[in-house]
Amino acid sequence: MIIKPRVRAFMCVTAHPTGCSKEMDKQIAYIKSKGAIEAGPKNVLIIGASTGYGLSTRITAAFGCKSSTLGVFFERPAENGKTASPGWYNTAALQKAAREEGLYAESINGDAFSNEIKDQVIAKIQADLGKIDLVIYSLASPRRVDPNTGEVFRATLKPTDKVFSSMTLDTDKKRIENITLPCANEDELNGTIKVMGGEDWALWIDRLLAEGVLSEGARSIAYSYIGPKVTWPIYRNGTIGTAKKHLETTGRTLNEKMATIGGTAHVAVCKAVVTQASSAIPVVPLYMSILFKVMKKKGVNEGCIEQIHRLFVEKVYSGKGLVLDDDQRLRVDDFEMREDIQTEINEIWPTLTNDNFHQIADFDGYQKEFMSLFGFGIDGVDYTQDVNEEVSL
Repeated sequence: MIIKPRVRAFMCVTAHPTGCSKEMDKQIAYIKSKGAIEAGPKNVLIIGASTGYGLSTRITAAFGCKSSTLGVFFERPAENGKTASPGWYNTAALQKAAREEGLYAESINGDAFSNEIKDQVIAKIQADLGKIDLVIYSLASPRRVDPNTGEVFRATLKPTDKVFSSMTLDTDKKRIENITLPCANEDELNGTIKVMGGEDWALWIDRLLAEGVLSEGARSIAYSYIGPKVTWPIYRNGTIGTAKKHLETTGRTLNEKMATIGGTAHVAVCKAVVTQASSAIPVVPLYMSILFKVMKKKGVNEGCIEQIHRLFVEKVYSGKGLVLDDDQRLRVDDFEMREDIQTEINEIWPTLTNDNFHQIADFDGYQKEFMSLFGFGIDGVDYTQDVNEEVSL
Protein backbone atom coordinates (compact mmCIF):
# COMPACT_ATOMS: atom_id res chain seq x y z
CA MET A 1 0.00 0.00 0.00
CA ILE A 2 1.01 3.64 -0.42
CA ILE A 3 1.06 5.17 3.05
CA LYS A 4 0.39 8.86 3.60
CA PRO A 5 0.30 10.73 6.91
CA ARG A 6 -3.15 11.26 8.41
CA VAL A 7 -2.88 13.69 11.31
CA ARG A 8 -5.62 14.19 13.85
CA ALA A 9 -4.91 16.81 16.53
CA PHE A 10 -1.65 15.74 18.24
CA MET A 11 -1.63 12.25 16.74
CA CYS A 12 -0.81 10.76 13.36
CA VAL A 13 -2.95 7.65 12.85
CA THR A 14 -0.69 6.14 10.19
CA ALA A 15 2.98 5.18 10.30
CA HIS A 16 5.47 4.36 7.56
CA PRO A 17 7.61 1.23 8.03
CA THR A 18 10.41 2.35 5.73
CA GLY A 19 10.54 5.81 7.28
CA CYS A 20 10.64 4.38 10.80
CA SER A 21 13.39 1.98 9.75
CA LYS A 22 15.44 4.81 8.22
CA GLU A 23 15.06 6.82 11.42
CA MET A 24 16.34 3.84 13.43
CA ASP A 25 19.33 3.57 11.06
CA LYS A 26 20.08 7.24 11.70
CA GLN A 27 20.03 6.87 15.49
CA ILE A 28 22.07 3.68 15.38
CA ALA A 29 24.67 5.37 13.15
CA TYR A 30 24.89 8.26 15.61
CA ILE A 31 25.63 5.95 18.53
CA LYS A 32 28.19 3.97 16.55
CA SER A 33 29.94 7.19 15.55
CA LYS A 34 30.50 7.99 19.22
CA GLY A 35 32.50 4.83 19.92
CA ALA A 36 32.12 2.11 22.51
CA ILE A 37 30.84 2.83 26.02
CA GLU A 38 33.20 0.47 27.78
CA ALA A 39 31.71 0.69 31.28
CA GLY A 40 28.12 0.21 30.12
CA PRO A 41 25.65 -2.46 31.24
CA LYS A 42 25.58 -6.00 29.85
CA ASN A 43 21.89 -6.84 30.20
CA VAL A 44 19.23 -4.13 30.02
CA LEU A 45 15.48 -4.20 30.62
CA ILE A 46 13.61 -1.25 29.12
CA ILE A 47 10.01 -0.82 30.24
CA GLY A 48 8.56 1.45 27.58
CA ALA A 49 11.09 0.61 24.85
CA SER A 50 9.47 1.43 21.53
CA THR A 51 9.44 5.24 21.26
CA GLY A 52 11.04 8.35 22.76
CA TYR A 53 13.64 8.12 25.48
CA GLY A 54 13.05 4.41 26.09
CA LEU A 55 13.75 3.61 22.45
CA SER A 56 16.88 5.76 22.40
CA THR A 57 18.08 4.04 25.56
CA ARG A 58 17.69 0.67 23.87
CA ILE A 59 19.68 1.88 20.87
CA THR A 60 22.40 3.38 23.08
CA ALA A 61 22.70 0.23 25.17
CA ALA A 62 22.70 -2.16 22.22
CA PHE A 63 24.96 -0.32 19.80
CA GLY A 64 27.05 1.69 22.25
CA CYS A 65 27.52 -0.88 25.00
CA LYS A 66 26.84 -4.11 23.06
CA SER A 67 24.20 -4.86 25.67
CA SER A 68 21.60 -7.58 25.48
CA THR A 69 18.26 -5.75 25.56
CA LEU A 70 14.78 -6.86 26.55
CA GLY A 71 12.10 -4.35 25.61
CA VAL A 72 8.57 -4.09 26.99
CA PHE A 73 5.88 -2.03 25.26
CA PHE A 74 2.27 -1.96 24.12
CA GLU A 75 2.17 -1.53 20.35
CA ARG A 76 -0.23 -2.39 17.53
CA PRO A 77 0.67 -4.60 14.55
CA ALA A 78 -0.73 -3.89 11.10
CA GLU A 79 -4.13 -5.44 10.43
CA ASN A 80 -7.18 -5.02 8.22
CA GLY A 81 -5.39 -2.60 5.90
CA LYS A 82 -4.26 -0.34 8.75
CA THR A 83 -0.62 0.37 9.44
CA ALA A 84 1.10 -0.74 12.61
CA SER A 85 1.90 1.83 15.26
CA PRO A 86 5.28 3.56 14.86
CA GLY A 87 6.68 1.80 17.93
CA TRP A 88 6.02 -1.55 16.25
CA TYR A 89 7.98 -0.52 13.15
CA ASN A 90 10.74 1.03 15.28
CA THR A 91 11.18 -2.17 17.23
CA ALA A 92 11.18 -4.38 14.15
CA ALA A 93 13.98 -2.31 12.61
CA LEU A 94 15.98 -2.16 15.83
CA GLN A 95 15.73 -5.90 16.46
CA LYS A 96 16.78 -6.70 12.89
CA ALA A 97 19.81 -4.40 13.10
CA ALA A 98 20.84 -5.76 16.51
CA ARG A 99 20.51 -9.40 15.52
CA GLU A 100 22.54 -8.80 12.36
CA GLU A 101 25.38 -7.81 14.69
CA GLY A 102 24.88 -10.85 16.91
CA LEU A 103 23.22 -8.92 19.73
CA TYR A 104 20.41 -10.27 21.86
CA ALA A 105 17.30 -8.13 21.29
CA GLU A 106 13.95 -9.56 22.37
CA SER A 107 10.63 -7.89 23.11
CA ILE A 108 7.40 -8.48 24.99
CA ASN A 109 4.32 -6.68 23.72
CA GLY A 110 1.53 -6.08 26.21
CA ASP A 111 0.30 -4.04 29.15
CA ALA A 112 3.40 -3.34 31.24
CA PHE A 113 1.17 -2.39 34.17
CA SER A 114 -0.21 -5.93 34.38
CA ASN A 115 0.99 -8.81 36.52
CA GLU A 116 0.88 -11.06 33.45
CA ILE A 117 3.50 -9.05 31.57
CA LYS A 118 5.69 -8.88 34.67
CA ASP A 119 5.46 -12.68 34.87
CA GLN A 120 6.50 -13.00 31.23
CA VAL A 121 9.42 -10.65 31.69
CA ILE A 122 10.69 -12.50 34.76
CA ALA A 123 10.47 -15.83 32.93
CA LYS A 124 12.30 -14.38 29.90
CA ILE A 125 15.10 -12.97 32.05
CA GLN A 126 15.50 -16.25 33.90
CA ALA A 127 15.57 -18.26 30.69
CA ASP A 128 17.78 -16.03 28.54
CA LEU A 129 19.73 -13.48 30.57
CA GLY A 130 19.97 -14.57 34.19
CA LYS A 131 20.52 -11.12 35.67
CA ILE A 132 19.72 -7.54 34.65
CA ASP A 133 22.25 -4.72 35.14
CA LEU A 134 20.06 -1.76 34.17
CA VAL A 135 16.29 -1.29 34.44
CA ILE A 136 14.83 1.66 32.54
CA TYR A 137 11.32 2.85 33.35
CA SER A 138 9.97 4.98 30.50
CA LEU A 139 6.23 4.41 30.28
CA ALA A 140 3.90 7.08 28.90
CA SER A 141 0.25 6.08 29.00
CA PRO A 142 -3.07 7.91 29.40
CA ARG A 143 -4.59 5.10 31.47
CA ARG A 144 -3.68 2.27 33.82
CA VAL A 145 -5.55 -0.75 35.07
CA ASP A 146 -4.59 -1.58 38.65
CA PRO A 147 -3.13 -5.10 38.39
CA ASN A 148 -4.63 -6.23 41.69
CA THR A 149 -8.05 -4.55 41.81
CA GLY A 150 -8.85 -4.12 38.12
CA GLU A 151 -9.80 -0.47 38.70
CA VAL A 152 -9.13 1.79 35.73
CA PHE A 153 -7.32 5.09 36.31
CA ARG A 154 -6.89 7.87 33.75
CA ALA A 155 -4.37 10.69 33.60
CA THR A 156 -5.56 14.28 33.30
CA LEU A 157 -3.68 17.35 32.09
CA LYS A 158 -4.96 20.14 34.33
CA PRO A 159 -3.70 22.72 36.83
CA THR A 160 -4.16 21.95 40.51
CA ASP A 161 -4.46 25.31 42.29
CA LYS A 162 -6.38 27.69 40.01
CA VAL A 163 -7.84 28.05 36.54
CA PHE A 164 -5.03 28.34 34.01
CA SER A 165 -5.09 30.52 30.91
CA SER A 166 -2.24 30.86 28.45
CA MET A 167 -1.17 30.87 24.85
CA THR A 168 -0.86 27.47 23.24
CA LEU A 169 -0.07 26.10 19.80
CA ASP A 170 -2.78 24.58 17.64
CA THR A 171 -0.57 22.32 15.56
CA ASP A 172 -3.39 21.50 13.12
CA LYS A 173 -4.14 25.14 12.31
CA LYS A 174 -0.47 26.14 12.73
CA ARG A 175 -1.39 29.13 14.81
CA ILE A 176 -1.31 30.42 18.37
CA GLU A 177 -4.54 30.31 20.30
CA ASN A 178 -5.59 30.95 23.88
CA ILE A 179 -6.51 28.10 26.16
CA THR A 180 -8.23 28.00 29.56
CA LEU A 181 -8.17 24.88 31.71
CA PRO A 182 -10.16 24.32 34.92
CA CYS A 183 -8.59 22.90 38.06
CA ALA A 184 -8.45 19.17 38.48
CA ASN A 185 -10.63 17.64 41.12
CA GLU A 186 -9.27 15.20 43.68
CA ASP A 187 -10.20 12.12 41.66
CA GLU A 188 -8.48 13.50 38.55
CA LEU A 189 -5.34 14.33 40.52
CA ASN A 190 -5.22 10.93 42.21
CA GLY A 191 -5.89 9.16 38.92
CA THR A 192 -2.98 10.96 37.27
CA ILE A 193 -0.68 9.97 40.12
CA LYS A 194 -1.79 6.34 39.78
CA VAL A 195 -1.02 6.37 36.05
CA MET A 196 2.10 8.53 35.86
CA GLY A 197 3.55 8.40 39.36
CA GLY A 198 5.96 5.88 40.80
CA GLU A 199 3.63 3.09 41.92
CA ASP A 200 4.18 0.84 38.90
CA TRP A 201 7.95 1.50 38.86
CA ALA A 202 8.03 0.31 42.47
CA LEU A 203 6.02 -2.80 41.59
CA TRP A 204 8.54 -3.65 38.89
CA ILE A 205 11.58 -3.17 41.12
CA ASP A 206 10.01 -5.03 44.05
CA ARG A 207 9.23 -7.96 41.77
CA LEU A 208 12.67 -8.03 40.14
CA LEU A 209 14.34 -7.91 43.56
CA ALA A 210 12.09 -10.63 44.95
CA GLU A 211 12.83 -12.91 41.99
CA GLY A 212 16.58 -12.34 42.32
CA VAL A 213 17.06 -11.28 38.70
CA LEU A 214 18.94 -8.03 39.38
CA SER A 215 22.73 -8.22 39.36
CA GLU A 216 24.93 -6.92 42.15
CA GLY A 217 25.26 -3.17 41.60
CA ALA A 218 22.29 -2.98 39.22
CA ARG A 219 20.85 0.46 38.44
CA SER A 220 17.34 1.62 37.68
CA ILE A 221 16.46 4.92 36.02
CA ALA A 222 13.01 6.45 35.47
CA TYR A 223 12.69 9.30 32.99
CA SER A 224 10.98 12.56 33.89
CA TYR A 225 10.73 16.24 33.00
CA ILE A 226 10.54 19.48 34.98
CA GLY A 227 10.70 22.30 32.46
CA PRO A 228 10.69 26.10 32.89
CA LYS A 229 8.33 28.22 34.96
CA VAL A 230 6.30 29.25 31.92
CA THR A 231 4.98 25.66 31.72
CA TRP A 232 4.74 25.00 35.46
CA PRO A 233 1.01 25.80 35.93
CA ILE A 234 0.10 22.99 33.53
CA TYR A 235 3.16 20.82 34.11
CA ARG A 236 5.32 20.94 37.24
CA ASN A 237 2.57 22.37 39.45
CA GLY A 238 -0.24 20.64 37.57
CA THR A 239 -1.56 17.09 37.72
CA ILE A 240 1.26 15.65 35.61
CA GLY A 241 3.93 17.43 37.65
CA THR A 242 2.38 16.18 40.88
CA ALA A 243 2.65 12.66 39.48
CA LYS A 244 6.29 13.28 38.54
CA LYS A 245 7.01 14.47 42.08
CA HIS A 246 5.54 11.17 43.27
CA LEU A 247 7.91 9.44 40.85
CA GLU A 248 10.85 11.26 42.45
CA THR A 249 9.73 10.33 45.95
CA THR A 250 9.40 6.73 44.83
CA GLY A 251 12.91 6.88 43.40
CA ARG A 252 14.35 7.77 46.79
CA THR A 253 12.55 4.83 48.39
CA LEU A 254 13.66 2.46 45.65
CA ASN A 255 17.24 3.70 45.95
CA GLU A 256 17.25 2.43 49.53
CA LYS A 257 15.88 -0.93 48.42
CA MET A 258 18.40 -1.23 45.59
CA ALA A 259 21.20 -0.51 48.08
CA THR A 260 20.62 -4.01 49.48
CA ILE A 261 22.28 -5.36 46.31
CA GLY A 262 24.75 -2.49 46.00
CA GLY A 263 22.52 -0.88 43.38
CA THR A 264 20.82 2.46 42.81
CA ALA A 265 17.52 3.91 41.61
CA HIS A 266 17.19 7.49 40.42
CA VAL A 267 15.02 9.75 38.30
CA ALA A 268 16.67 11.26 35.24
CA VAL A 269 15.31 14.68 34.27
CA CYS A 270 15.48 15.06 30.50
CA LYS A 271 15.14 17.92 28.04
CA ALA A 272 11.91 18.81 26.27
CA VAL A 273 11.71 16.81 23.05
CA VAL A 274 8.92 16.05 20.61
CA THR A 275 7.20 12.79 21.54
CA GLN A 276 3.66 11.52 21.16
CA ALA A 277 3.14 12.24 24.86
CA SER A 278 4.61 15.75 24.95
CA SER A 279 2.65 16.80 21.86
CA ALA A 280 -0.59 16.38 23.83
CA ILE A 281 0.32 18.79 26.63
CA PRO A 282 -1.05 22.36 26.25
CA VAL A 283 1.59 25.14 26.06
CA VAL A 284 4.50 22.68 25.78
CA PRO A 285 4.60 22.47 21.92
CA LEU A 286 4.63 26.27 21.76
CA TYR A 287 7.42 26.43 24.32
CA MET A 288 9.39 23.77 22.45
CA SER A 289 9.13 25.67 19.17
CA ILE A 290 10.88 28.63 20.83
CA LEU A 291 13.31 26.41 22.72
CA PHE A 292 14.47 24.68 19.53
CA LYS A 293 15.07 28.02 17.84
CA VAL A 294 17.20 29.30 20.72
CA MET A 295 19.12 26.06 21.34
CA LYS A 296 19.86 25.52 17.65
CA LYS A 297 21.19 29.07 17.41
CA LYS A 298 23.53 28.33 20.33
CA GLY A 299 24.50 24.92 18.93
CA VAL A 300 23.30 22.87 21.92
CA ASN A 301 20.00 21.38 20.77
CA GLU A 302 19.61 17.66 21.41
CA GLY A 303 17.07 15.01 20.52
CA CYS A 304 16.36 11.84 22.46
CA ILE A 305 19.36 9.91 21.16
CA GLU A 306 21.87 12.68 21.93
CA GLN A 307 20.38 13.09 25.42
CA ILE A 308 20.61 9.42 26.29
CA HIS A 309 24.13 9.03 24.95
CA ARG A 310 25.21 11.96 27.12
CA LEU A 311 23.35 10.47 30.09
CA PHE A 312 25.30 7.24 29.69
CA VAL A 313 28.76 8.64 29.08
CA GLU A 314 28.69 11.69 31.37
CA LYS A 315 26.21 10.94 34.16
CA VAL A 316 26.02 7.18 34.71
CA TYR A 317 28.80 5.13 33.09
CA SER A 318 31.74 7.51 33.08
CA GLY A 319 33.59 5.40 35.63
CA LYS A 320 33.47 8.31 38.09
CA GLY A 321 30.17 7.49 39.77
CA LEU A 322 26.72 8.94 39.28
CA VAL A 323 26.45 12.68 38.69
CA LEU A 324 23.43 13.80 40.76
CA ASP A 325 21.86 17.11 41.73
CA ASP A 326 21.00 18.11 45.30
CA ASP A 327 17.72 16.18 45.06
CA GLN A 328 19.51 13.01 43.94
CA ARG A 329 18.37 13.29 40.33
CA LEU A 330 20.33 12.78 37.15
CA ARG A 331 20.07 15.96 35.08
CA VAL A 332 20.36 15.98 31.32
CA ASP A 333 18.10 19.00 30.98
CA ASP A 334 21.09 21.15 31.93
CA PHE A 335 21.48 22.68 28.47
CA GLU A 336 17.76 23.52 28.24
CA MET A 337 17.75 25.12 31.67
CA ARG A 338 20.87 27.23 31.13
CA GLU A 339 20.26 30.78 32.30
CA ASP A 340 21.11 32.37 28.94
CA ILE A 341 18.70 30.07 27.10
CA GLN A 342 15.81 30.54 29.51
CA THR A 343 16.38 34.31 29.61
CA GLU A 344 16.07 34.52 25.83
CA ILE A 345 12.92 32.37 25.83
CA ASN A 346 11.35 34.57 28.51
CA GLU A 347 12.09 37.63 26.37
CA ILE A 348 10.52 36.05 23.28
CA TRP A 349 7.41 34.60 24.94
CA PRO A 350 5.41 37.83 25.55
CA THR A 351 6.17 39.10 22.03
CA LEU A 352 4.65 36.09 20.23
CA THR A 353 1.83 36.73 17.79
CA ASN A 354 0.48 34.84 14.82
CA ASP A 355 2.15 37.41 12.59
CA ASN A 356 5.68 36.78 13.88
CA PHE A 357 5.44 33.23 15.25
CA HIS A 358 7.03 31.51 12.28
CA GLN A 359 9.94 33.92 12.30
CA ILE A 360 10.89 33.92 15.98
CA ALA A 361 10.05 30.29 16.78
CA ASP A 362 10.97 27.04 15.03
CA PHE A 363 7.57 25.56 14.29
CA ASP A 364 8.88 24.00 11.09
CA GLY A 365 11.52 22.17 13.11
CA TYR A 366 8.92 21.09 15.65
CA GLN A 367 6.60 19.80 12.93
CA LYS A 368 9.40 17.94 11.15
CA GLU A 369 10.34 16.16 14.37
CA PHE A 370 6.68 15.35 15.04
CA MET A 371 6.20 13.76 11.62
CA SER A 372 9.45 11.81 11.93
CA LEU A 373 7.97 10.04 14.98
CA PHE A 374 5.66 8.28 12.53
CA GLY A 375 8.24 7.70 9.80
CA PHE A 376 7.28 10.63 7.58
CA GLY A 377 9.49 13.37 6.17
CA ILE A 378 12.58 11.16 6.40
CA ASP A 379 15.33 11.83 3.87
CA GLY A 380 15.87 9.01 1.40
CA VAL A 381 12.34 7.60 1.55
CA ASP A 382 10.14 7.60 -1.56
CA TYR A 383 6.66 7.99 -0.15
CA THR A 384 5.04 7.40 -3.57
CA GLN A 385 6.12 3.76 -3.55
CA ASP A 386 4.07 0.79 -2.43
CA VAL A 387 5.30 -0.74 0.84
CA ASN A 388 4.25 -3.76 2.83
CA GLU A 389 2.64 -2.48 5.99
CA GLU A 390 2.80 -5.91 7.61
CA VAL A 391 6.12 -6.21 9.40
CA SER A 392 6.87 -8.95 11.93
CA LEU A 393 8.90 -8.59 15.11
